[in-house]
Amino acid sequence: MFAVVNASLCPLQAEPRPDCTLADEALFGMVVEVLEETTPDYWKVRTHYRYEGYAPVSCLETDPRQVEAWRAGAKRVVLHKNICDVLAEPKVQSWPLASVPLGGLLIPMEREEEGWQAVLLPDGRKGYTRSSFLDVYYEQPIELPEEALRRRLVETARLYARTHYRWGGKSPLGIDCSGLVSMAYLLNGIVIYRDAHIKPDFAIHRIEREKMGPGDLLFFPGHVAMYMGDGCYLHSTGRAGSDGYEINSLDPESPIYREDLARSITEIASYF
Repeated sequence: MFAVVNASLCPLQAEPRPDCTLADEALFGMVVEVLEETTPDYWKVRTHYRYEGYAPVSCLETDPRQVEAWRAGAKRVVLHKNICDVLAEPKVQSWPLASVPLGGLLIPMEREEEGWQAVLLPDGRKGYTRSSFLDVYYEQPIELPEEALRRRLVETARLYARTHYRWGGKSPLGIDCSGLVSMAYLLNGIVIYRDAHIKPDFAIHRIEREKMGPGDLLFFPGHVAMYMGDGCYLHSTGRAGSDGYEINSLDPESPIYREDLARSITEIASYF
């Protein structure tokens, strides 16, 4: 059985209750597999990137007809704005039916007109958003030359600049370290493990430090970052004074050097 996220963000809790650790967030339009109807309010689900948690049933579209129609539809991803409002009519004065974050999915319905795109929502409603907010949704790894793909991974990660730190978060409303790097890859059709360690059967593998290039990942105890090149890396950190997206350096002479991280790298991994 499958369901579709029909809320801006669907929290995936570590336990089937609201007052516990946030394990992950599923974004608007993502399809999840229902593993267990655990309680009347929370179901255990698995995302398409193979992460599990307990989702509030109130955030899910569960009608089999709507779910199958959604799964069969050709989707577009919100990429060019932090939040994309879906309005009831194709005019800015209209009222919002939904707000979809960066990384969320919508299904175009008709040809765009004057910059407006009619879209289908998971519950079957029709709405309108600006076509410029949407881009290609990659269900398979994007095919680009290596250097271009490395640049694109870094550029995608940089879309989350100015986002504050949220444990388990993966949107511009709050993001953690593994949420940041996993979303940068996922938006390019590449599935890596959502937590801050390397796991077999996912798309990255260990490499030696001298082979490190832009888009590769740096692992620390309980933390992960993306290497940008020229000795710099980006990450989302919960350290007081940083509190979210930040760029730091591995160079001790740099004003953005973080000694605690530079000295505690445990592994380096690459898709390439």
